[in-house]
Amino acid sequence: MTPRERLLAAAVDHFATHGVGDHSLRALATALGTSHRMLIYHFGSRDGLLAEVVRAVEQQQRDTLDALLADASLSPAEQSWRFWHRVVDATMTHGRLFFELSALAMQDKPYTAPLRDSLVSLWLEPLTELYMRAGVPPDEAPVYARLGLGAARGLLFDLLATGDRAAVDEAAALLARLVTLPG
Repeated sequence: MTPRERLLAAAVDHFATHGVGDHSLRALATALGTSHRMLIYHFGSRDGLLAEVVRAVEQQQRDTLDALLADASLSPAEQSWRFWHRVVDATMTHGRLFFELSALAMQDKPYTAPLRDSLVSLWLEPLTELYMRAGVPPDEAPVYARLGLGAARGLLFDLLATGDRAAVDEAAALLARLVTLPG
């Protein structure tokens, strides 16, 4: 593991444990056991570090989805439901950061360019595969994937805004039924 990868992993763990808060780059460096100059060297800025944390968490979620898709013993509906719960758990830790940085990416902030480029595109292929496994025709599956991604993110936003996990889980279950994920 490179020094950059170690710092990024430490930052992901730190934010998972302590939340994002309004830490300065110097305070983050102290918490991570490094100097603010090393963080600037590897990530450019505090915002650059935060964008990389979101990318890393998103990659962990895509890896989780890939692992679930590889488990042939699970139905597409079970794969989807297990993935939903893992994403909700990650959202409770990193969700506010995700939405904050997503908004900054939509404003074309330079340090969010790598994040902006991956917010949607990297999710479409595995989600398309999930929908095709569920019986959605291949020509329609990409549209289902985009709809599912957008709706799921809306439900995650709802969860962060309201804290009502039961209602959001109920809506997610309905969404799964509406987009024909058979049990």
